[in-house]
Amino acid sequence: MTEPNAAEDERRAAAFAFDVFARECPSRSVLEHVTGRWGALVLAGLRKGPARFNSLRRRVDGVSEKMLAQTLQSLERDGFVHREVLAVLPPKVNYSLTPMGESTADHLLAFIDHLESQMPAVLEARRRQEQV
Repeated sequence: MTEPNAAEDERRAAAFAFDVFARECPSRSVLEHVTGRWGALVLAGLRKGPARFNSLRRRVDGVSEKMLAQTLQSLERDGFVHREVLAVLPPKVNYSLTPMGESTADHLLAFIDHLESQMPAVLEARRRQEQV
């Protein structure tokens, strides 16, 4: 699936107000990038502070190098993540959140906290469902 380019996004934005429920709304791909498993975990993981690639990969347990690279690229393209290449040998890259990324990560962390607090009830519901 190809991503729409910036000119296409601008054309769509001019055509209607952003509505994630509308099929052609460019906010849908952003929602997918932010709320997908890896996007949410990367944003939440970077809220603790800037990180290099391998450090972030350890922080987000279970993500493959390929998925982390793709996720970081999407989040950088959308303006949530800043990628800084340090002028040292060998080159090093730091990833950090932009102000928009920080705000979004704060909302995600609140949602994550809510989900974690509900896990006893979720596990109980699953147990009851398995008995049916």
